[in-house]
Amino acid sequence: MSAILEKLAARSTIDRFVTANGPDPFRILIGCILSLRTKDEVTYPATERLFAKAKDPAGMVKLRSEAIARTIYPVGFYRTKARQIRALSTILLSRHGGRVPDTIEELLLLPGVGRKTANLTVTLGFGKAGICVDTHVHRIANRLGWVATKAPDDTEAALRLRLPKRWWIPINETLVRHGQQVCKPISPLCSACPVERSCPKIGVARRR
Repeated sequence: MSAILEKLAARSTIDRFVTANGPDPFRILIGCILSLRTKDEVTYPATERLFAKAKDPAGMVKLRSEAIARTIYPVGFYRTKARQIRALSTILLSRHGGRVPDTIEELLLLPGVGRKTANLTVTLGFGKAGICVDTHVHRIANRLGWVATKAPDDTEAALRLRLPKRWWIPINETLVRHGQQVCKPISPLCSACPVERSCPKIGVARRR
């Protein structure tokens, strides 16, 4: 497992999410919510536009949901996300003194926050241990035979038992970039994969 991740990490690009959002937990939290079902090329400019208007929960609640929606458009589900961002900002002010909580359990109580967002926030925002599992991590971990799971949450639980802790944070960036560039959902580019010989290709029906 570690040997494969070492090879893939050598090809991984700089984490654009961290570069774009910095270490601020609130910006990481909001940036991750905006990124759900949305491409990076849309997410990053939308995050910039929104934080140009409001940099913290206090500033965010001063904006109407409609104004947030217009600002973040065309991210996926922009109206729903706008309401969630305003609602969670209100909760952060009323229950957490305007600060983002640093535990997955508390983050999961916020509107629009699932395990992927919670894990990304605690790992990148607070440097705490966590495994952020999205569709790429879930797909590739199953193809490699590391896990045999049906859903990302199950993959996270399985990886917590098997994955060396030093890979908990970087596995997301490493496998996301590999999934975007090589190990695609349909017809992966196995001929260009640096770990092709070590991969059992579980579930792969057609490849290039």
